[in-house]
Amino acid sequence: METQLKRTPLATVHENLGARMMEFGGWWMPVQYSGILEEHKAVRTAAGLFDISHMGELVVSGLGAEAYLNGLFTNDVRLLSPGKGQYSLMLNDNGGVIDDLILYKREDGSFFLIVNASKIEEDFAWMQSRLPADVTLENQSGHWAGLALQGPRAAELLQQMLGAECLLPSRNHLIELQIANGPALLARTGYTGEDGFEWFCPAQVATFWWERILEAGRDLGVTPCGLGARDTLRLEACYPLNGSDLSPTLTPLEAGLAQFVKFEKGDFAGRAALETQRTEGVKKKLSALLMQGKTPPPRPHHPVLHEGKLVAETTSGTLSPTLGLGIALAYLPTDLSVPGTELAVEIRGRPFPAIVAPRPLYRRS
Repeated sequence: METQLKRTPLATVHENLGARMMEFGGWWMPVQYSGILEEHKAVRTAAGLFDISHMGELVVSGLGAEAYLNGLFTNDVRLLSPGKGQYSLMLNDNGGVIDDLILYKREDGSFFLIVNASKIEEDFAWMQSRLPADVTLENQSGHWAGLALQGPRAAELLQQMLGAECLLPSRNHLIELQIANGPALLARTGYTGEDGFEWFCPAQVATFWWERILEAGRDLGVTPCGLGARDTLRLEACYPLNGSDLSPTLTPLEAGLAQFVKFEKGDFAGRAALETQRTEGVKKKLSALLMQGKTPPPRPHHPVLHEGKLVAETTSGTLSPTLGLGIALAYLPTDLSVPGTELAVEIRGRPFPAIVAPRPLYRRS
């Protein structure tokens, strides 16, 4: 099966480091190196380095680029100044989520999009079908490699690498670096609940930068991390995962992402369906569940019960290394989504107690 999967520019590096590899969205990716718990702790206390080269990079440019993107996505692209980014969602006509993505404005008329790995071709085709004559759309995913450095010591490490004269980007911003083995793009967004940076470089120099960052961070406790830790970290922060917690049949209002839907900007794809939902109210909400006591860890598609009756199923679930308890996400009926509501999650045929908890389950103090 491995030979049929897509490989990032760092796949051989991961294998040589002894990473446990697995299929993820059609890619051959590391799930763990030293272990999920150790890698999770490294990100919470120091920093971890992730390969995100499987993510897609799309470039949109032209005089009409801003208006074009503003009609495709839920957030307001007009709010972006050069170097600034925003989280947004691409919807179908029913308001369901095709993809969630990060959009950066590099300069007037030029935008850099980071999209989910399993959605690259679908996103590109959907955007291409709506492309006006004055806008150019390029799929540059094969050109770029991506590294994510996440954790409280990430900024310290990058400052040491790049020198005191380099001003690191602020949260949700992007800078362009003209350096040896460059150029590189450095963003500061994150997907772990910690301070985090994304380093985008030409694919052919990915190994150089992976090794350089790990070597520079050795004394700071920086460690390579895989998909396992990424999942436990993002779940503690209650960041939804496309394909699990987001789908074409679920809307951003149901997913608790209303802050990224700017109705006031005017029309955008999927708006009419969301307007109806906003007026009538959502019937279900993506909610965080906290297991009570020592239980087996919940996983996706476990039944969620209220007073013995099936009311939902988990969309994501794991054991939280930080909290020491099982945690999960599930779309609950709105009246049961109130924090403190007592529920049960059925695991291996047995119900285990859980409560609805405020999102996020973890927030850095």
